[in-house]
Amino acid sequence: MEILSLQNARVKSWTQLQEKKHRDKQNKFVVEGIHLVQEALISGADIECIAYDYDQGIPHELKELPDNGQGVEWIGVTEAIISKVSHTSTPQPVFAVVRKEKMTWDDLFAQKDKLVIVLDGLQDPGNVGTIIRSADASGVGGVILGKGCADLYNPKTLRSTMGSLFHLPVIEGELTDILPQAREMGARLVTTSLEGQTTAFHYDFGGSCWIVIGSEGSGVSPEVSALVDDAIIIPMPGKAESLNAAMAASVLMFEALRQREYSN
Repeated sequence: MEILSLQNARVKSWTQLQEKKHRDKQNKFVVEGIHLVQEALISGADIECIAYDYDQGIPHELKELPDNGQGVEWIGVTEAIISKVSHTSTPQPVFAVVRKEKMTWDDLFAQKDKLVIVLDGLQDPGNVGTIIRSADASGVGGVILGKGCADLYNPKTLRSTMGSLFHLPVIEGELTDILPQAREMGARLVTTSLEGQTTAFHYDFGGSCWIVIGSEGSGVSPEVSALVDDAIIIPMPGKAESLNAAMAASVLMFEALRQREYSN
């Protein structure tokens, strides 16, 4: 199939997906570039269609990949259409329109003794995406985005995940509802604090442990902080005053991995 006109109705609906309100309304989002489209295909994401530069043809990296029986629609489009739909200044020659998948809390609660990362008001999409990528790399059970966080489907967030959002549960929700439930089911809630008495390297991350990461500017909100069991500190013997949220979260995730898998 080919679409060559910028006035095509589907092109207009794809372009709208640059805005959160339309992503929510259509329940879809766009991933741009060969790598993210590859990850979507390999992971069995619910892909509506893949649009590629008609003049260049389907990228060879994608030709041999299975569509997992989904019957993905491939559409040749013009470079102008790709530029219109794309969020980047130098668009890649392919994008996919993906339907949002509804993750449930059961997806997390079913994973016993897992580490879960909870983000509270983290507004920077690069940090949110990087944390999801680190969570994937370190084998975390899932990531929760509370109110005030950057939208998971923001193009900058998606690029920063490098495809990791397709590899583990990432759920948006109300933390004051879910965190008490997690505690009732045996999870310990821990966050970082400059007043923490225990270092991250002496804290026991075993069992069901949920790490709460606060916003870049103001940290964990008072209502979420009131639900947390433990506060720990990341030792910083150097002269830097702090780490950004993604760096701090990554340190904690990989320390937890070391304790869980490499302590013997």
